[in-house]
Amino acid sequence: MRNNDQLDTTVVVGIGYTGQRLLARLPATRIGLGRTNIRGERVAQLDLDHPASWPAPLAEPGQSALSIVYTVPPSTVAEPDPRIQRLLGLLPRVPQRFVYISTTGVYGDRQGARVAETAKPAPATDRARRRSHAEDLLRKWSAEQDVDLVVLRVPGIYGPGRLGLERIRAGHPILREQDCNPGNRIHVDDLVSCCLAALDRGTAPGIYNVADGDERSSSWFTLEVARQAGLAAPPVISRAAAEQQFSAARLSFLNESRRLDLGKMHGVLRPGIKYTDAADGIAASL
Repeated sequence: MRNNDQLDTTVVVGIGYTGQRLLARLPATRIGLGRTNIRGERVAQLDLDHPASWPAPLAEPGQSALSIVYTVPPSTVAEPDPRIQRLLGLLPRVPQRFVYISTTGVYGDRQGARVAETAKPAPATDRARRRSHAEDLLRKWSAEQDVDLVVLRVPGIYGPGRLGLERIRAGHPILREQDCNPGNRIHVDDLVSCCLAALDRGTAPGIYNVADGDERSSSWFTLEVARQAGLAAPPVISRAAAEQQFSAARLSFLNESRRLDLGKMHGVLRPGIKYTDAADGIAASL
């Protein structure tokens, strides 16, 4: 992280797949908050569906600067997200910087067009609409509280333990290449690098698309994982067959098509993406 001596205390809210890796790369002045009781130093329990109080390790008002990285998905119960609203009500002091992990799904279907951060959100699924509403809530709150808000719009996250090996072994079919849309993804370690860059006070607040820039399809990705893992390639089916066999959630991912403009990520955020070739990221994950 650049200028990390400027950051006094960083709180990672949500220490799941990405949050745990981020916590491990932060300076000593950090703490992770999660729903489950995960063992470890500087880790405390906070269930945003049933919060009691801000955890004791950070309960004192103090004078140190506070930065928040929020990785928790929105609640499906209500909008705008009650989890974020509860967190904001529990904070012992106003943070200087708030980093929110959102999704590129807020753009909706762009029929393969390249989309920049200036594009108006057009979410087409409930999960994407919840993220868009959460962005709006945080944008209003950060303006009122004079907080630097950084929104990272993230596509599919892959890495160790998240390559879909179980589905490949089970022989689940994939879409044939000629029916596929462009793929957008990022290796978890590169996402962590984006979070670290977003925490830097020298990074301008705002919205950033983050991805590896490798736009090969999800089917290519699955076949490459199978090849590198020495597994039999899964069966390939047409889009018409997929519409009969795939779940509605899986079809919603496959039906949306967009390419991400990453100019702002490379020119302003500058996280130093390591795995620009997803084949290299797969190899490292295996």
